[in-house]
Amino acid sequence: MSEKKKNNPKFTLNSYWIYIPLILFFLAMGLFNQGNPNAKEITSNDFNEMLIENDIEKIMIYNKSIAEIYIKKDVLKEKDRYTKNKKDNLLFSKSSNVFEYNVGDLQNFENQLKEAKQKYGLSLFYKHKQRTSLLDTIFSALPFILLIAIWLFFMRRMSGAGGGSGGGGQIFNIGKSRAKLFDENTKVKTTFKNVAGLEGAKEEVQEIVDFLKNPEKYTKLGGKIPKGALLVGPPGTGKTLLAKAVAGEAGVPFFSLSGSDFVEMFVGVGASRVRDLFKQAKQKSPSIIFIDEIDAIGRARGKNSMTGGNDERENTLNQLLTEMDGFGTESNVIVLAATNRAEILDKALMRAGRFDRQIYVDLPDLHERREIFEVHIKPLKLADDVNLEFLAQQTPGFSGADIANLCNEAALIAARNNKSAIHHQDFMDAVDRIVGGLEKKNKVITPKEKKVIAYHEAGHATVSWMLKYAAPLVKVTIVPRGQSLGAAWYLPEERKIVQTEQMLDEMCATMGGRAAEKLIFNKISTGALSDLEKVTKQARAMVTVYGLNEEVGNVTYYDSSGNDSFVKPYSEETAKVIDEEISKIIEGQYARAIEILDQHRDKLDVLAQKLLEKEVIFKDDLIEIFGKRPFEEQNTLPNPEDTSKNEDLL
Repeated sequence: MSEKKKNNPKFTLNSYWIYIPLILFFLAMGLFNQGNPNAKEITSNDFNEMLIENDIEKIMIYNKSIAEIYIKKDVLKEKDRYTKNKKDNLLFSKSSNVFEYNVGDLQNFENQLKEAKQKYGLSLFYKHKQRTSLLDTIFSALPFILLIAIWLFFMRRMSGAGGGSGGGGQIFNIGKSRAKLFDENTKVKTTFKNVAGLEGAKEEVQEIVDFLKNPEKYTKLGGKIPKGALLVGPPGTGKTLLAKAVAGEAGVPFFSLSGSDFVEMFVGVGASRVRDLFKQAKQKSPSIIFIDEIDAIGRARGKNSMTGGNDERENTLNQLLTEMDGFGTESNVIVLAATNRAEILDKALMRAGRFDRQIYVDLPDLHERREIFEVHIKPLKLADDVNLEFLAQQTPGFSGADIANLCNEAALIAARNNKSAIHHQDFMDAVDRIVGGLEKKNKVITPKEKKVIAYHEAGHATVSWMLKYAAPLVKVTIVPRGQSLGAAWYLPEERKIVQTEQMLDEMCATMGGRAAEKLIFNKISTGALSDLEKVTKQARAMVTVYGLNEEVGNVTYYDSSGNDSFVKPYSEETAKVIDEEISKIIEGQYARAIEILDQHRDKLDVLAQKLLEKEVIFKDDLIEIFGKRPFEEQNTLPNPEDTSKNEDLL
């Protein structure tokens, strides 16, 4: 019996049910105003006969067009002609004394009644009334019904149907928090074991976890609870994952939402949601509030005042500042936030007492990339030839999200080729697919263009092989990929700082493609666009950012705060010097590249011919042509800050 009760659906009151009695009420009103259902329509002859015989008791004229004629009850009993054509049913009664007559022209009808009353001495009377039909009611109310329906629809859409706590989809809950709650019923299953790498960041947040588990350890010594921690770093580095791991390790209620969830077109909604969020967090303390992409509401105030929603966003930020500074240390509520644009956040939000700690989550290094690969290959079926160490070296600059995408792409490539397991070559193909784009083998290229592309890519490979600080080449191809017609993959050295000689060698290797075109064909093409863009940025950084130019000197015109984006921080004379020095650096490396290629012209020709024959060559082919690099042992590790591919638009 108890099981049956459990299985029976619980009766719940739905807000839509209020519309049912309203609809029934309007239908009933319409039916009551439809007129007498027992009335029988008569002709003008019948009506004249009724007048002459004085059988009419009264006449009700509705809407100046229809007359309901009521027969005297004693006449109804005496004369059966008023009932002989009527039959009883659910709606009609043959004893009804009501008849219906179309009056036509109202003035003529009234004159006819007056003349009949005077001529025959009639005792009847008539009266005018208004009657509305159901269709008239519906059509007259239809515009208002449509307006109300459209208004309700947009209110529900803007309030986020189905989201938020306490039924945030309802219009009256539009000011409620939209945070997704993870508590004892829906626990966060992510722990630090699921977060590969990020050792420094995990150490920072470990103390927050320890405090939530054992706050007395800190408070008994007079310490205060940290109010918040801000996770800063490039996209895809695992900031959100780290915050979930903190909640999973601490085992406390975890409120998760995005900064854009506070933004709404209604004035005051954002601030209301902030208040409701912190109210819920205090009720469930100790707890964690995680605001992802906090720059959506935390942008510095007073800037971009021309934007329409600026005041509302500032009100939301003001409320957030008040809440973070308003609750006491005994409430055990910690705010975690993540952003990749910390430089635009408001200074009041960044001060101690609100976000006490800023934890930088950087791109993973070689060792951390290896750990991330080990996490993401667990669900994959791998072949024995997969070398994770080599894959970690081949993916400099990849974030955790990029590595996850790489593993998935390798699985898709293996499945596309009907393989039973994922091989090492599938991972390498996935790297090429992600970095260089999809191969376009059907792209039509003339033999002349193909020769130019081959010498262009051979020029990159030759110059980079002969320079000490240039990244060693891994693979060169003249097969079109993405928007480029040729590409070269390198394995940059992992550096924490970059010296002038290293930057110049990289620029020289980048100019090797155009230098080869000039040397071989005595012509240059538009194919070096991406190369020129890269070296121009490097040269400008050397002169204006890093202070590596002797003519300009040890100054930098870089402003990390971004406040001087519309102000040129140097004079016109200095601007002229900067332009001259940038051009001098680029042209110097271009001439240097031509000189190197001229010295190894024969080997350049061999390499270009091999590219034309095979379309793809690897490091072993360069060793066969040029021999081993004498400084190769210094260039074995990847640099996460550098690119691992040269693209050309040939």
